[in-house]
Amino acid sequence: MWFITTFIAAVVATAALLLVKNKKYKLNLLVLMLWGTFTMVLVDHVLGFLAEGGEFIEFTTDGLISNGTMLGIAMLVPIVIVWAVAAYTPLGKKIGL
Repeated sequence: MWFITTFIAAVVATAALLLVKNKKYKLNLLVLMLWGTFTMVLVDHVLGFLAEGGEFIEFTTDGLISNGTMLGIAMLVPIVIVWAVAAYTPLGKKIGL
C-alpha cells in the first residue's frame, strides 16, 4: 500500500506543479523527490515480486509499522520536511536548493 500512497502523493504534487506557476514554492524539488521515492519503491516491489513471488501490493508489513498506509505516510514525512526546509527557510536559500 505504501507503493500506492507514494504514487498518489507524486501525482498530486505534479498536478500542483503544473497548476501553480509560482517558483517560490519549489514544487519541482518536491516532485523530483516524490517521483524518485516512487521509482525506488517500484524497483523494490518488482524485485521482491520476481525473487519471492507473492503479492505485488501488500497491505501489511512485517516491520515496526504493520499498516501499509501508515508506512507510506511515514515515508512521505521526511520528504515533506526536507522540501519545507528547502522552500521556506533561509537554510534552503543558503545551500542553493
